[in-house]
Amino acid sequence: MELIRPDTHYDFIGKRKITVWISAVAILLCLGSILVHGGLRYGVDFAGGLLLQIRFANPVDISEVRSALETMGAKEAMVQNFGGANEFLIRVEKASDDIEAKSRSIQASLRERFKDKTLEIRRVEIVGPKVGSDLKRKALWAVGLSFLGILIYVAIRFHQFGYGLGGIVALFHDIIIIYGAISIFNMEYSLSVMAVILTVIGFSINDTIVIFDRVRENVKKMRKEDLATIFNVSINETLGRTILTTGTVMMVVLILFFFGGDVIHDFTIALLVGLVTGTYSTVYIASPVVLFWEEHVVRRRRR
Repeated sequence: MELIRPDTHYDFIGKRKITVWISAVAILLCLGSILVHGGLRYGVDFAGGLLLQIRFANPVDISEVRSALETMGAKEAMVQNFGGANEFLIRVEKASDDIEAKSRSIQASLRERFKDKTLEIRRVEIVGPKVGSDLKRKALWAVGLSFLGILIYVAIRFHQFGYGLGGIVALFHDIIIIYGAISIFNMEYSLSVMAVILTVIGFSINDTIVIFDRVRENVKKMRKEDLATIFNVSINETLGRTILTTGTVMMVVLILFFFGGDVIHDFTIALLVGLVTGTYSTVYIASPVVLFWEEHVVRRRRR
């Protein structure tokens, strides 16, 4: 039993003008959201600060924890439930340089305030401002170098710069959409979300290369056809594989989203958005960019 019939002929490329406009509007909305919010909301990993995970033997009202932190002078601390009514995450972002002393002070004060409620401090993460800035810079380098490596690899593999350009433009599209989703949903940009970015880069470019590989094969078989027709045929031929691969991964991510708990909630949302936009950009961004390059740049050089 085949998921997609061999005689399937959806006109993907014929819709490229519409989909490019859809992508342009989506990108503008994402950039607009980031600007309105004053940039991304960096987590402790990048902004620096303190993260405490605490747990009580019995349920405690979150207002009690907030009140205790305000009493000890930590008014800037953010508190949220974490998995249950007896477990909380406490974040103190952009703290002073003496963050370790602040951490010890908060822990001691919490133990004193809730000494009759069996408090357990399960996790302590401390990131100084300099370390956070260094992580941010390394994250940008990681994305930038991965883009450069992909551009060179794809261009060499397919012997044409246009293919590498198509792959990179699609990845830029994916990353902007993911950043926009992070901003729209007011999620923290943390190391786990950074891992999503790199995962989507790998997933999207792999899907793109599968289509480009089929295009390269079909160019030899369909010498009398124009490139737009060849791309359309190639996308249709790989459609079953694309749906199965993306669908399988999305099923796993959806299970994590519904049953994985709050700790990976932002991670799974960002990954779901990345999977959708990565699959979309492979067909409607990467392929049209290559077509545009071949029809308007390469052809003009040959004249």
